[in-house]
Amino acid sequence: MEEEVVALGYWVNPNVMSVKIALLEKGVEFQYKEEKDVFEDKNKSELLLNSNPIHKKVPVLIHNGKPICDSLIILEYIDEVWEQEKNLFSYDPYYKARARFLIDFFDKKLNDCGKRMWASKGGEQEGAKKEFVECLKLLEENELGVALLDIALQS
Repeated sequence: MEEEVVALGYWVNPNVMSVKIALLEKGVEFQYKEEKDVFEDKNKSELLLNSNPIHKKVPVLIHNGKPICDSLIILEYIDEVWEQEKNLFSYDPYYKARARFLIDFFDKKLNDCGKRMWASKGGEQEGAKKEFVECLKLLEENELGVALLDIALQS
């Protein structure tokens, strides 16, 4: 049976880029479907709304007709399903947990700061820029050598 792998995304979303990079690193052939506008539900595709009916957000990975949602969960899925020489996560439980923690921090904190920098002006934008730089410094001080975190930050 031939595998069908589809990634749903939006070009500006760093989590989508992480999923695409992980698939490429693993050598997985996939089809990428770009969402036209992910900011309003009325503009989202039926495929996205049916694949992620809870959050209605990208990224979504569809593997043989079954959707997987949330970037960290998708990355873990990719690592487990397409086992090869290149692993995204460490086998060591401590480093795996640390990578998950840092990626979660990136997803929640840095993405929020980035959105606020992009969508605001004036003092609010300056505050978001300052907070973004502080988050990067904090991450830098906490050993960014984890391969999966590198993937998450490459976007």
